[in-house]
Amino acid sequence: MLNPDGRVVLIAGASRGIGRALAERLLQSGFTVSAGVRRPADMPAHDRLSAHAWDAGTTPSADRWVAETFALHGRIDAVVNVAGIMIPATLLDFDETNLDTMWTVNTKAPMRVIRAAWPHLVACGEGRVINISSLSGKRVRNDNLGYAMSKFAMMALTQEVRRRGWDLGIRACTVCPGFVATDMTAGIDRFPREKMSSPDDIAAMIESVLRLPNTATVAELLINCRHEDTL
Repeated sequence: MLNPDGRVVLIAGASRGIGRALAERLLQSGFTVSAGVRRPADMPAHDRLSAHAWDAGTTPSADRWVAETFALHGRIDAVVNVAGIMIPATLLDFDETNLDTMWTVNTKAPMRVIRAAWPHLVACGEGRVINISSLSGKRVRNDNLGYAMSKFAMMALTQEVRRRGWDLGIRACTVCPGFVATDMTAGIDRFPREKMSSPDDIAAMIESVLRLPNTATVAELLINCRHEDTL
């Protein structure tokens, strides 16, 4: 297992939900965390935490965040893309505004962060990329095709990181949860909230993947809180 001491992890979307739980867990374990968030002031003070303004909807934001992190910490060892949105976008919607927004936030923004951090991930020799997709990135079970499309694309992004980065020591994993008790699922009433996965449990599994050596890698981590006949 990799020693967390000194390893710097970028977390995109660290202010709440899975991202916040992960940031807190990694700090407790000895990692250094660079949090990419809209409002850095929302993050708690910690000697191994730096908070940076990052907007998933703007192209230069990722470059600026990565540059600030490297200037402050001197290295970047891992990227965890957690930030995402879910808004309605069905097959028969002629207005593609929501689809375009999800494509930008859920797919292009993670790609931009990885691209900006790539030289540093290569330099460390044991770079890690973890992308939070969804079980909606493995199958389509409701009308929100736009969300599923953006998460299916996340699977392709992770596979390309694995392919291109393998000989450079970079390992990548897609984490695909079902329902998680976060703000995103607050309006869902078709499944009991108390039976949803906990952000803390998802964070624990992500930490385990981050600490695996180059010789033991997980390509996909599918996490379900209810029976899934596709698994």
